Amino acid sequence: MKRILTGVALATTAALATATPAMAAAPKNPVVAVKKTFTAGKGVKFTERATMDVDGERRIVARRSGTLQAGKSGIAASDITGKLNVTSKDIDQIEDVLGDDSELGQMMRAIAKPEHTIKVGNTAYMSGNMWSVLLPEGQTWFKAPNGPAGGALGLYGQPINAAEVGTLKTLLKGAKPTSTGYTGKISVSALWKSSPWLRSSWSGIVNPKSKGSISWRLTVDKKGLPTRLVSTYPVSVLIGAEQGNISVDTTYSGWGSKVSIKAPTTSVADKMADGETEIPRLQIPLGSLAD
Repeated sequence: MKRILTGVALATTAALATATPAMAAAPKNPVVAVKKTFTAGKGVKFTERATMDVDGERRIVARRSGTLQAGKSGIAASDITGKLNVTSKDIDQIEDVLGDDSELGQMMRAIAKPEHTIKVGNTAYMSGNMWSVLLPEGQTWFKAPNGPAGGALGLYGQPINAAEVGTLKTLLKGAKPTSTGYTGKISVSALWKSSPWLRSSWSGIVNPKSKGSISWRLTVDKKGLPTRLVSTYPVSVLIGAEQGNISVDTTYSGWGSKVSIKAPTTSVADKMADGETEIPRLQIPLGSLAD
C-alpha cells in the first residue's frame, strides 16, 4: 500500500510540475520598440476617455481620438478630435436659467460640439467647439503659433504621451514590470521637464513645479509597443481646480503606419472676432461635470 501511495504521490507531483506554466518573460522595453517603429513619416493612432471621480462618484468628462506623426526628432504633427461629455440636458438647464440667447447659453451649445485640432510643427489650428462662436464670420480655423497640441480640450487628454521616447525613458526609471508591461508614478515636475507634449497641452493650467504626481500603468505588446496607457492624478495639480481625481484611459494602434498630416489652408484666421489672439481656456469647473 505504501508503494502504491508513494507512486500516486510521485505521479501527482509530476503532473503538477508539468501543469505549472513557465515563468512569464519580462515585458519588452517600449523605449527600444517606439524608437525603432515611430520614425519620420510614420505614425500611431489613439482613442481615449477621461473619467472624473469625486467622492466615489465617477463620470466620463471627455473622449478624444487622433493620429500622431513622427518627425526626425519626436512628434512632428498631430490630428486630434475631442468632445466634452456635455449632454443636451446640461444645455437645457443653462438655457432655462439664462435664456436661449444668453452669451453663456450660446457658448454651452458650442462646447457641446467636437473640437478638431491639427498641429504641424509648432503651430496649432483649431476648429469647431467654442471656435464656432469666437471666430470671425466665414472663418472655421484659428491659427495659433505655439498653440496647444490637443486644442482647448487637451486639458482633459492623456498627460503622458507614449510616443515620446524621452518621456518613456523617464517613466521607466523606478517603474515596476508587470505581466503585461510596467507601472509606476511620476511627479508632474519631472514629466514637465521630459515631455514637450505636456508642456504644450498643459501650458498655463498647471504649475510646472507642482508637487503632485501621476500614477500610471502601461501595457505593451510582444514587440514592446504601447497598446494601452492609464494615468490617474488629482485635479488639484491643475490651476483653479479643487477636488477629485481624473483618470485617462488611452489605447494605441497602428504603430508604424504611413501618416501625412497637413495644415488647413483655407478659412484660417489668426485673430478672433474681437481681435484677441490669446487662446481662452475652457472655464468649466471640473467638479460640475461630475455632479
